[in-house]
Amino acid sequence: MESTEFDVLTELAGGELSLVTGPEDAVDDLENVHGVTAAVRDLALELEPVIEDEHDEIPDDPDDVYDELLWDKQVQDVREAQAHATGEGTTVAVIDTGVDEGHPDLSNLDVDASAAIIDGEVASHQGDPNGHGTHVAGTAAATGDEIMTGTAPNATIISVDVLGYGTGTFGDIMVGMEYAADVGADAANISLGFMMAPQDFAEFDDTVGMYRRMFEPVTNYGRREGTLYVGSAGNDETDLQGGWLRLWNGLSGIIGVSATGPNDKLTFYSNWGRNDVDVGAPGGGYETEEKTVDLGTEWPYPLNLVFSTYPGGYAWLAGTSMAAPQVTGLAALVRELDEGANTQQVLQAIRQGAEAADNRGDTELGAGRVNALNTVERLD
Repeated sequence: MESTEFDVLTELAGGELSLVTGPEDAVDDLENVHGVTAAVRDLALELEPVIEDEHDEIPDDPDDVYDELLWDKQVQDVREAQAHATGEGTTVAVIDTGVDEGHPDLSNLDVDASAAIIDGEVASHQGDPNGHGTHVAGTAAATGDEIMTGTAPNATIISVDVLGYGTGTFGDIMVGMEYAADVGADAANISLGFMMAPQDFAEFDDTVGMYRRMFEPVTNYGRREGTLYVGSAGNDETDLQGGWLRLWNGLSGIIGVSATGPNDKLTFYSNWGRNDVDVGAPGGGYETEEKTVDLGTEWPYPLNLVFSTYPGGYAWLAGTSMAAPQVTGLAALVRELDEGANTQQVLQAIRQGAEAADNRGDTELGAGRVNALNTVERLD
């Protein structure tokens, strides 16, 4: 940038937003540059699983795995929905830690189209050093070639690594979101979290809401390109109303997802909030941590967590991170049946097919817990 000590890394949303690098103590100087209306420091993200477990007793047949382990798919009637649609011809992006390209149930990963976002720049796909992104990808779209079948097994997966090998900042996330739109993703999963309490905003020079506003041009760009962003509600056991800064839910073009357990109740860790949660989806665990680890429940621990793919095998995880890809996979089914649907129409189809809520504006579940069969039958 002319007359400053900053260099532009990339421009987003047709030039509405710039990601720049330079001295931290000179951020305020940016606001004096012609054409700059606001400037904020970049912040780092964190992963969101709250419980994880590995278990050796896994059936070797996909149908047995579905019947014995995938309670999350069963409550959504996913198998029945797949008689109508499987995600054929659609693409889902996983904006996360990367995806294990060698996993036998993720052969639908398009490695060439996948990428890592490092320091705001697009680099080649490098895999998944963490496992989080691989688990998310399997829930959304595992093929079932080995044992794990996702909601949209015939969709193409594109990995957009913003945290596994990258720097994991807001800027990286925004670059990853736009990249997902540019490669034609029908839905893009964002199971990453960052939340600040109102009293913490003072540390950032009273920039209340500024970080959310920075994402608006990016989400608007994605919406115009036809990409529905799916965001996890977070694992802070908190009502998101009342001034909390929670990205990305609540922005137009993003469907916010809270987490439910096998009994359709909000899980003990999940955030909620009328304006931030559009639907609930299975994320693993029960209403309390004590019930979750109780071996006497209908789905005893760890079976009440979400089973999915993991580097080198499979694992059970719980979190709103695990709930969001249920909806991402469902969005692929909707797009297969109605390829001309815009993002708002896809979102409304998912909301209209939801169940298990007292009303369409439930503070915990939004329109309700998603049901794949209800959703696709309305379209087919």
